[in-house]
Amino acid sequence: MRRIALATMVPLLVLLATRDVSAHASLDHAEPRVGNTVTTAPREVTLWFTQKIEAAFSTITVANSAGQRIDTGKVRVSGNRMAISLRPVGAGTYRVKWHVLSVDTHRADGDFSFKVGP
Repeated sequence: MRRIALATMVPLLVLLATRDVSAHASLDHAEPRVGNTVTTAPREVTLWFTQKIEAAFSTITVANSAGQRIDTGKVRVSGNRMAISLRPVGAGTYRVKWHVLSVDTHRADGDFSFKVGP
């Protein structure tokens, strides 16, 4: 009897644990791509997440290698997409930092870099 109860409980626990992990909005992909080198400076950075996000509590900042912000500060959110325009920049490495609150109130944040140059 215990083996039967255990056999039915283990899949249920695995299902519940998997549901909790997938409940957070995580970065699906970005443009420019994470770690990518682009030949021309982008006009904006766009991030797509695995869930819809709350505009009022979600941010992106983009900084050059000296730590100076090169974004305009005006984040645009639509569903699971978040974008920010950039000031004109030259060659170099740029760091993107993001923080989001998904519509189910889970917070997530992260960062990545991309390069502009040959």
